[in-house]
Amino acid sequence: MSRLDDLVAELQQAAERLRDGTLDANEAAELVERCAELAAEIGQALDLEAREARAEPPPGQERLLP
Repeated sequence: MSRLDDLVAELQQAAERLRDGTLDANEAAELVERCAELAAEIGQALDLEAREARAEPPPGQERLLP
């Protein structure tokens, strides 16, 4: 499992805990904060993957030299 998959799984678990309504206000606030951190990490990981994908030429194509 990749780091991105781990982050998404943790975010999904946190969302389920928030939805079940069993957390007190402080626990819920901490979990919401953790969700924001996870979302930021996921965004960074996706951005990095996108940049890496753009850096590689499509299969069968070569880069032109200036």
